[in-house]
Amino acid sequence: MNQQINLRAASQDDEPFLLQLRKLTMTEHLERVAIPVDDEAHYQRIRSNFEDAQIICEGNRSIGLIKLSRMTDEWHVHQIQVTPSHQGRGVGKTVLTAVLNEAKRVGVPVTLSVLHGNPARRLYDQLGFQFVAELPKSTKLIWHP
Repeated sequence: MNQQINLRAASQDDEPFLLQLRKLTMTEHLERVAIPVDDEAHYQRIRSNFEDAQIICEGNRSIGLIKLSRMTDEWHVHQIQVTPSHQGRGVGKTVLTAVLNEAKRVGVPVTLSVLHGNPARRLYDQLGFQFVAELPKSTKLIWHP
């Protein structure tokens, strides 16, 4: 992973940052597919699979989140979000490429879902994720090692 970008385990102290991050990065996409965007809905999503949450940092500064569950036969990216000020700089690509390289070494596929209309879909396509299923509000994708 890029020397400037590192990951650390998320803690309860990160919740205010994660709420702000989620509001900044997800509100327009959630509204487009009619998913609630009130604070309680955001907190439910933040707390879901929290044990798998890692804060993306640039030095000591929190700039994003990846939530990755590593099961024996498949890894699943629940969320990846990067602050708007760091989007377009390759942060998401760096983090996901590291995940995919590790998944390749272990020999497991990686899955994720992307909300309809979310421009992050372009990154997932570039990284080799393939279409699995069209769902009412999102598209399920898979990457094979």
